[in-house]
Amino acid sequence: MPLSPGFSDYVEELIAGFGKVDIKRMFGGAMVLRGGIGFGILDDDTFFIKADTAFGAELKKRGSRPWSYSVKKDGTARDIAYWSVPETAMDDGDEASALAKRSHQIAVKADAAKAKKPKKAQDS
Repeated sequence: MPLSPGFSDYVEELIAGFGKVDIKRMFGGAMVLRGGIGFGILDDDTFFIKADTAFGAELKKRGSRPWSYSVKKDGTARDIAYWSVPETAMDDGDEASALAKRSHQIAVKADAAKAKKPKKAQDS
């Protein structure tokens, strides 16, 4: 389901304490980025943030749910390392900003690790 008008503006205002972010519309939702690093997804009027294993477990305990999408022709859903922002944070800019900051740090670390991996040799 596409985003409601104004939802991306709401999220941008909610995490204003974290600093300037860019929201790039894509498909029916949007990606939330800072400094070119994606750390959030807006989908179906839900704000999802990137998490590592420990942060994901913490978010799950707080009632968050994983973001998933269908990647196969058979419609099988795949969970990704993004979790919904807890309901308490959706009404608290300070809490949401702190979660966004933590998520962004995880995304920066993941991006750096990906950049260090050697590229696969191409077959001739």
